[in-house]
Amino acid sequence: MITLSHVNRLPITIQYPYEKVIAAERFRGRIHFEFDKCIACEVCVRVCPIDLPVVDWKLETDIRKKQLLNYSIDFGICIFCGNCVEYCPTNCLSMTEEYELSTYDRHELNYNQIALGRLPMSVIDDYTIRTILNSPQIKNK
Repeated sequence: MITLSHVNRLPITIQYPYEKVIAAERFRGRIHFEFDKCIACEVCVRVCPIDLPVVDWKLETDIRKKQLLNYSIDFGICIFCGNCVEYCPTNCLSMTEEYELSTYDRHELNYNQIALGRLPMSVIDDYTIRTILNSPQIKNK
């Protein structure tokens, strides 16, 4: 009887490089950084459990403000907890739906402000792959 109940279900397996499941709304993928919004307050470094973001800044004495010079995150070490995004006062950090960060060299996972500022290609907009909308995992929720 158990076998007959599975006959009408869709298969769970997907053909990964050619088919992708659309990520959930609150999925914690690669971090996106907006350089112009950052005020170099270093809140992201203080709330990070592993002190990961590297923030380089200099103090402008004439206007008494910090000027951001460099910002980088090493995704080889990042645990994608989202604390930096949640506590950022200017909302210059956000989580994207990008999850394909694999490389052959671990040093390529150290993203500077230019790589962090790159907008990810959405899975829905990528015409080279087939997105799985009616996945059994999504139906059960």
